Amino acid sequence: MNEQIKSLCQEVMDAKQKLRDAIAAAEPEPVEDWELKRLDGSAVKLSELFGDNAELLLVHNMGKHCNYCSLWADGLIGYANHIQERCGFALCSNDDPATANAFAKERGWDYPVVSGAGSGFARAMGYADDKGNPWPGVSAFHKQADGSIVRTGDMPFGPGDDFCAVWPMLDLVQGGKGNWEPRHGGKNSCCGSTGCCNG
Repeated sequence: MNEQIKSLCQEVMDAKQKLRDAIAAAEPEPVEDWELKRLDGSAVKLSELFGDNAELLLVHNMGKHCNYCSLWADGLIGYANHIQERCGFALCSNDDPATANAFAKERGWDYPVVSGAGSGFARAMGYADDKGNPWPGVSAFHKQADGSIVRTGDMPFGPGDDFCAVWPMLDLVQGGKGNWEPRHGGKNSCCGSTGCCNG
């Protein structure tokens, strides 16, 4: 590794530490106990997704139409069980329960998946616009001693972020990612959302 790259890597690591410190220092945001749907269509409260934990990480997923969101969600298969050793974990799809259920099975998502379709949850969390068009990302929640919920951090998903290992790996290949895009269902396309594909 040449000296310029080593120096830049250190700058990135230092900036990430500053980001961690800023997230830790931010004022928690009160959140209502939203009602979502399990994949069988039954109701589930946000508070139930914590399990026996005081912390919950919840991924905001745009649904099966977005190849990019599927790439991120596929990657979670490998380490969701590790996350669940530390805190609650779930993916909240914008698809209806039946669609989300079929797609989760097709992709082999073996971690908790729920549906937020029609709930207004994504918009309230800042992961959908006024028309309900969703954006991808992740929110961290904390359940306080009195049972109330606060959000302690969140981050959008997009190419090059820290939540999908594909991008930094491809950065090392000559030419980077080139014109490659994630695909599923035999297509090399995306939903077209600027929140998804352009970060």
